[in-house]
Amino acid sequence: MSIGNSPQDERPFEEDRDDREEAARPSIGRALQQARIAAGLTVDDVSSATRVRIAIVHAIEQDDFAPCGGDVYARGHIRTIARAVHLDPEPLLSQFADAHGGRPAPTPAAPMFEAERIRPERRGPNWTAAMVAAIVAVIGFVGFTLVKGGDEGTQAQVAEGSTPTASAPASATPKKDKPADPKPDPSDSAIAAAPRDKVTVQVSAADGRSWISAKDHNGRLLFDGLLKQGQSQTFQDNEEINLVLGDAGAIQLYVNGKKIEDEFQPGAVERLTYTKGDPEVG
Repeated sequence: MSIGNSPQDERPFEEDRDDREEAARPSIGRALQQARIAAGLTVDDVSSATRVRIAIVHAIEQDDFAPCGGDVYARGHIRTIARAVHLDPEPLLSQFADAHGGRPAPTPAAPMFEAERIRPERRGPNWTAAMVAAIVAVIGFVGFTLVKGGDEGTQAQVAEGSTPTASAPASATPKKDKPADPKPDPSDSAIAAAPRDKVTVQVSAADGRSWISAKDHNGRLLFDGLLKQGQSQTFQDNEEINLVLGDAGAIQLYVNGKKIEDEFQPGAVERLTYTKGDPEVG
């Protein structure tokens, strides 16, 4: 007769150990709060970088996901806030899935989260080239008109028999105002700094501030931080540049010397990749 415990007898002890490990792991909200404090950020800083409302950030840190408006939006907020506080979002998303019945089937999300993909560059007209051509045409027309008007005045003077005399003072010819020089396009500096054998990406916070992250083709981090309004960063690599924009609606992009015309939504998180061939010629 055996006195040892059967495998069935050992299961309760294993379950107790799993319960103890689960209790030792911090909650999602607590983990995000600790990471934010460790990064030296306030709730207002996180809200500004992610465009997630302050009340929702506070609620998530208290493990209250009801204000998010649903599991899909809650997952998106967790992912965005985790990146802003330099925390890997995947373990938190798995923990959320375990607590809320697994991952849902893919459904259309709000504009803030439908940008979680690498979007192909939209082809559009080259407005810079069109503007330069128009300015050249206007300057040429004005110059031709001035020259033609001067020739016609000289011919009329000869036909009337008038000849200039030494005593007659020279008539002052009114100076024509020169056409104002066109303002330089913001992309001029980007064009000048865009070698053909590399990919060059210029990120400017034109309409507000935004958290951005940039990596090269090897995954090496080039920049990770908050870009305030009016500030810009330029990145170069031999093959590709990978970007994450915390608030794409506040950002203006120039890729390989060309302005990116894309309707980024305010508060949208964009993940973008650009190579030496971008943007495609339309």
